[in-house]
Amino acid sequence: MLTLIFIICMFAVFGKVAFLAIRGAWGLTKVLFTLIFLPFILIGLVLKGLIFVALPILVILGIVSLLTGVQA
Repeated sequence: MLTLIFIICMFAVFGKVAFLAIRGAWGLTKVLFTLIFLPFILIGLVLKGLIFVALPILVILGIVSLLTGVQA
């Protein structure tokens, strides 16, 4: 019985820790993608001659950022 209570409490504690870790990793992933990977992807598309793909992506992201009102 004591083992069962221990296992339940262990899952409760480490479940909360795992949930916080996933939330933190998701936030870090969004920041990394927005600030680092996306500009390099757009620059790479332009250098490869795919400006017709990069320009609409840039325009759509610009409109979305204006509409959502992201402020620094």
